[in-house]
Amino acid sequence: MAIEPADVRNMAERYTQAWCSGSASAVASFFTEGASSVVNDGKPVVGRDAIEQDMQAFFNDFPDLRLTMDDLRVGGHQAIFLWTLEGTNSGPGGTGNVVKIEGWQNWALSQDLLISNANGGFDAVEYERQIREGI
Repeated sequence: MAIEPADVRNMAERYTQAWCSGSASAVASFFTEGASSVVNDGKPVVGRDAIEQDMQAFFNDFPDLRLTMDDLRVGGHQAIFLWTLEGTNSGPGGTGNVVKIEGWQNWALSQDLLISNANGGFDAVEYERQIREGI
């Protein structure tokens, strides 16, 4: 059965809202139980529980994190989610600097519109510079 682009867009908008809620479990709920998530060709984070733990560490570092969906490209069971993240690195040991970066995720979607595989990236050098110096 085909996935409708409008349904994927609706899911992506709710995914964006989950990121803005600061709830790692809300973000993880968009992934299948055995999902895999890879960022910048790093080590895969596998499983919904592991993805939730990974997200929680990020939310701890950026308590005021805001995510914007910049664009969404959909084709069948694949989607490319383009985003901008902005937040203050004010968690434990944080620098207090504001970070604003753009990135993307390439999703493989299940029939029930859950992410089974996310492979994404962002400019890690610029991200680290902003952590140290701000925008």
